[in-house]
Amino acid sequence: MNNNNQINKVTVAIFNEDYVVKGEEEPEYIQMLASYVDRRMRMIFQRNPNLSSTKVAVLTALNLADELNKLQEDYDELVRSMEEERKNRMG
Repeated sequence: MNNNNQINKVTVAIFNEDYVVKGEEEPEYIQMLASYVDRRMRMIFQRNPNLSSTKVAVLTALNLADELNKLQEDYDELVRSMEEERKNRMG
């Protein structure tokens, strides 16, 4: 994250549309996220070329939410395991 709380304004292209994104993150990071979303949308569109861009966006959001949820579950389990290991070592 940007240390000086400067608001950056970045124009990104996602699925052939331009968006202006404002945030405290570095412009390169915002661009990287936009590129990732664009790639994921294009992957879904390749498998379902008859879908509208809105439906492609919703399916992409659902896929990303699923990934995030699974990663959060994995992270939570890892933290629980580490806490148990620490308790076991302390006796």
